[in-house]
Amino acid sequence: MKSPSFLLQCLQIFSITILLAVSSVAAIQRRTPRLSTIRGVTLKHPEILSAPLSEDLQTFYYNQTLDHFNYKPQSYIKFKQRYVMNFKYWGGPNAPILAYLGAEESIDDDLRVVGFLNDNARGFKALQIYIEHRYYGQSIPFGSREEAMRNASTFGYFNSAQAIADYAEILLHIKKKLHAQQSPVIVIGASYGGMLAAWFRLKYPHIAVGALASSAPILYFLNIKLTPPGGYYSVVSNDFKTCSEMVMPFEIRNDTMFPSKPFDLKRFEDGCMSTYGVRPRPHWVTSYYGGNDIKLVLRRFGSNIIFSNGLKDPFSSGGVLENLSESLLAVSTKNGFHCLDIIISSESDPKWLVEQRSMEVKIIKRWLAKYYRDPKALTKL
Repeated sequence: MKSPSFLLQCLQIFSITILLAVSSVAAIQRRTPRLSTIRGVTLKHPEILSAPLSEDLQTFYYNQTLDHFNYKPQSYIKFKQRYVMNFKYWGGPNAPILAYLGAEESIDDDLRVVGFLNDNARGFKALQIYIEHRYYGQSIPFGSREEAMRNASTFGYFNSAQAIADYAEILLHIKKKLHAQQSPVIVIGASYGGMLAAWFRLKYPHIAVGALASSAPILYFLNIKLTPPGGYYSVVSNDFKTCSEMVMPFEIRNDTMFPSKPFDLKRFEDGCMSTYGVRPRPHWVTSYYGGNDIKLVLRRFGSNIIFSNGLKDPFSSGGVLENLSESLLAVSTKNGFHCLDIIISSESDPKWLVEQRSMEVKIIKRWLAKYYRDPKALTKL
């Protein structure tokens, strides 16, 4: 995947900002641009995308299962899923693992932009792992992108539940391969990937000790209405996912400078059927991940998650902006924007950004200290 030009990215960010400034909700159209970590970082460091990747990065491929939730013969088809590791600062077995959960792009793009892992690996003596999301980059099932996206029978395996199970398989594989079963894992994600990181911690607490969910608009999708208040978001560039598990009923209201365009579920369903041969299930996300009062659910059953947001990011309105418990913590900055806290650091970074990252590191250090103090921790998988 080639990164779009700097000018195009600026225009995309500017267009989105204008829409949100007038409190409008953009209507979902085919090929909606996504807002990922790259869109923001190029405004700050446009030279990063052209910089060579570190020589410390090593690429591996895992024979991933196509379908984790079925026992039909075709479910056992394998595909090569790419992950990248950096051993430079790792203290060996028992030392921490920082694992970045890839989202809507090739992992190559994330490796150039995401700096939180490498910036803190030395202090944690941590192994760095970056895992590519299925159906992106080189992690394509069925041999080719064309075949993988041929019809509903092939791209039906492109969903978040399968992706989270992918990450679990790979992390368990790595821990076994490196004799690091006792190494605590912190999962990290940005935007859609941040939601995956938070959900991963809830679903696999025996694998992930904690999670840093950066700019994760998790409340948009774990709410009975699925309707963000004045937001605009496309989970992935390929809108098949918006036609399946992540239906987002956006509309343009009549109180904006744009012509009113209410959301028409019937028309949306018909469009999905004609384009992909699938009929949307609007409430699947709330059924699978939980809904209604998700903050109450998190308070009762969640722990060790940082929800970080920059309040200049329009999607922060769908994020967790208040502490929910002693270990479900919101770290927000007034001037921050989308995923700013986990991108590569710079000497020119403002004091408030440095402090935000420092606070996140201190929280993770507390989690790890508690893990190592627990005598039973050394017997965990």
